[in-house]
Amino acid sequence: RRLYFDTHALVCLLEEKGFTTQQSEVIVSALVKIMNTNLDMIYKDMVTKVQQEIALQQVMSHIAGVKKDMIILEKSEFSALRAENEKIKLELQQIKKQVTDEITKVHADNKLNLNLEKSRVKELIEVTRHPVLPVSRLLFKEHHAQQDRALTQTDRKIDTEVADLKTMLESHKLDNIKYLAGSVFTCLTVALGFYRLWI
Repeated sequence: RRLYFDTHALVCLLEEKGFTTQQSEVIVSALVKIMNTNLDMIYKDMVTKVQQEIALQQVMSHIAGVKKDMIILEKSEFSALRAENEKIKLELQQIKKQVTDEITKVHADNKLNLNLEKSRVKELIEVTRHPVLPVSRLLFKEHHAQQDRALTQTDRKIDTEVADLKTMLESHKLDNIKYLAGSVFTCLTVALGFYRLWI
């Protein structure tokens, strides 16, 4: 250890102030001991440059390991989200296909029913052209009213089925939008976590 003052000059100064040489040397040696003790206490709490570099390398290696783990986690998370999105797309396509099949089936049934009713009405019109009894005319009117009621009921059933299909499609769309929004927010959260980690 270096002493940053001249001990001999201090001894001479003390001798000039009236101390003897022995007293001056004792005072200076006591001051040197006190300084050495203080320096020992300070050095216990201090870290050497080599120790500081070792600690810095350990911290940097730990940060690199965390970054690597975060990159692996990000890749696995994004791949899982992509797989889930593909699964949802396939389910939506299947639902759309089912809905279109149901709609075409309902339209085909309606066309068939309407064609049958038209043919019946034509037959009844042909029958009414010939002279008939009043009783048969009354029966024809009742039959015509029944057909009208059946047609209105069929139209109502078609309307309710189409409305139910539209409601089901809208609910599936809303569920898909909610899931996609959750996925986007999850990706943003992971990206912000990476951004904070690298900053």
